[in-house]
Amino acid sequence: MVDELSNKLFFRLYQTANMLNKVGSRALESEQITTQQWSIIGALSRETVCSGMTVSELCDYLMVSRQNMTGLLSRLEERQLLTRTIDPSDNRSRRISLTNKGKELWDVIKPLINDFYDHSLQGMSFDDRIACVHYMNKLLQNMKRLDKEQNT
Repeated sequence: MVDELSNKLFFRLYQTANMLNKVGSRALESEQITTQQWSIIGALSRETVCSGMTVSELCDYLMVSRQNMTGLLSRLEERQLLTRTIDPSDNRSRRISLTNKGKELWDVIKPLINDFYDHSLQGMSFDDRIACVHYMNKLLQNMKRLDKEQNT
């Protein structure tokens, strides 16, 4: 019974991630932004990273591989939404920052994202959302631990 429930939980998580990509990308279709690009722009728009992030920091923050990140960054750079500069603290590293155009786009897509959130979380109370974040954090920490164990 526990195996069946665990399987159902992970399958729902998989389905939810797929729907996030599908429906989330549709929510930002007018601005030609995918959910993966949205995550990068959102990560770079935080006040705590006003001087940008290295590619490694961005990969770690979003928990994606460098290979996945490279193409996404190139497409955003082609659209002049971000810039890559040499990191002053490490000449071998590049620092990724939003351009003014990227910051303006973030201001345009924020209301679209909030509308997507409102519709996606319909019927979930504030307490439901807190509980959901709590359990997702627990699952994430366990998976990070597994990842670390598998890579040692």
